[in-house]
Amino acid sequence: MSYFFLDEYEHMEPYVPGEMPKDREYLKLNANESSYPPSPKVLEAMNSAEVNSMAHYSDPHCMELRKAIGEEYGFPAEQVFVGNGADEVLGFCMMSFFKPGMKVCFPDITYDFYRTYSTTYRLDFEQFPLKQDLSVDVDEYVNTDRDVILANPNNPTGKAISVADIERIVAKDPKRMVIIDEAYVDYGNESCVSLVKKYSNLVVVQTFSKSRNMPGARIGFAISSEDIISDMNKIKFAFNPFNMSSLAIVGGVAAIHDKDYFHRCVNEVERVRADFEDALENRGFGVMRTTTNFAFFSCPDISASELCKELKKRGILVRHYNDSRINNYLRITIGTEKEMQRVLSQLDEIRGRKYDRAC
Repeated sequence: MSYFFLDEYEHMEPYVPGEMPKDREYLKLNANESSYPPSPKVLEAMNSAEVNSMAHYSDPHCMELRKAIGEEYGFPAEQVFVGNGADEVLGFCMMSFFKPGMKVCFPDITYDFYRTYSTTYRLDFEQFPLKQDLSVDVDEYVNTDRDVILANPNNPTGKAISVADIERIVAKDPKRMVIIDEAYVDYGNESCVSLVKKYSNLVVVQTFSKSRNMPGARIGFAISSEDIISDMNKIKFAFNPFNMSSLAIVGGVAAIHDKDYFHRCVNEVERVRADFEDALENRGFGVMRTTTNFAFFSCPDISASELCKELKKRGILVRHYNDSRINNYLRITIGTEKEMQRVLSQLDEIRGRKYDRAC
């Protein structure tokens, strides 16, 4: 730690991404990325002319991308903010609307970045415990006086909150900000983005990293009231006006416009997920069914930490959490059918059992 490092950050625990070891080739199913490529139209858009245009700065207003996203969800570009991944979008929310000491809340088991950001921005944060079944206790968020951050569906449990319950939270106090992180919304869930037209205290955040198969492009966005988006852009222009590359902007527009490819990929992930969860249950695993691009499960005869290590030895990376309430669960990204069959084969080998390969 340097002499200049701020004292309040000395004990901060930074966000830890899924490991990316380089000692061998791995099947990487630990970061909820995608085994499918982006839309072919993304590659077409990123042509030589666009590459040559990188000799100039990108559009700081990202207007074409904002327009495309707005048209897709039924909003003008003025109600869309885009950033270098959903994490940056959340960061701009923090910079724009939260000052040290402000009260915020989120679940005790959720996306770790909420805790990291809250520490970084010196917020007074409270973590409401999930219920016994690991679902969110909606009433706690309805009745609190704190600003609210919720992942819906939640990560890593994969459990979703209904739009009606989200509206209960948002409607309770118009002076309380509610941020809903919908990173996994496209996998069988209803977005609450329509509520933005009714409530001015709601910010809905989404990403291109999951259902659009573009985590490396770093594209996230928020939809909210025009005033909130204007405020976020003021802070962006004071911090980093050119936060999106030219290639990310044109690629994002192409991805939004290719609706057929988007739906094919999402449907395939949902199909493979259901088959994989069925196969796990047939083998006696405890499965928490999700509406995401990952599965969340426990093993009846091997600890999750040991199973995670054994899979890594066999070239498969999955995610294990040390939290006492979920430390016997593993989270695994849903890859292709072939990749998930490989996972099942290795699980069988680790447990020393044979199963009908039709499972």
